[in-house]
Amino acid sequence: MEGRIIMGLDPGYGRMGFGVIYVQGAQMSLVDYGVATTTSGDTFENRLLSLAGDLGDLFAHHQPSVVAVEKLFFGKSSTTAMNVAHARGVALLMAAQAGCPVFEFTPAQVKKAVTGDGKAGKTAMQKMVKELLNLPKPPKPDDAADALAIAITASTKRW
Repeated sequence: MEGRIIMGLDPGYGRMGFGVIYVQGAQMSLVDYGVATTTSGDTFENRLLSLAGDLGDLFAHHQPSVVAVEKLFFGKSSTTAMNVAHARGVALLMAAQAGCPVFEFTPAQVKKAVTGDGKAGKTAMQKMVKELLNLPKPPKPDDAADALAIAITASTKRW
């Protein structure tokens, strides 16, 4: 069975988390993780352009088989949610340009897939990501850990 590279993305316009894992059969391993950041003083459209450039570089470097993106969760601020939605659109566009199929998951679906509990907290999530990827310590920052959890969730789906 041939292995697959799965890229998980935790959308944000100031920081977009990414996590890349390699999956072969029931085995998975860490490839890369981190955050793509933008400059807060920059214009919003230039921040989106910066994200597109960073994501383009990640797609070219890792050549994922599939991309998993967290669905947008609307919190208290609709302005923030709209801006995150724009950044999420950039992520979807870059995945389409790279020819990658996209899976989308709600935060509860990710929590359920990774911990078995759809209401799990950050600490439980990070602990399970650490265990599942056999890491020496939980991944940081939170955006990157969330992106790895999203990638792990995609690894449980048949595609």
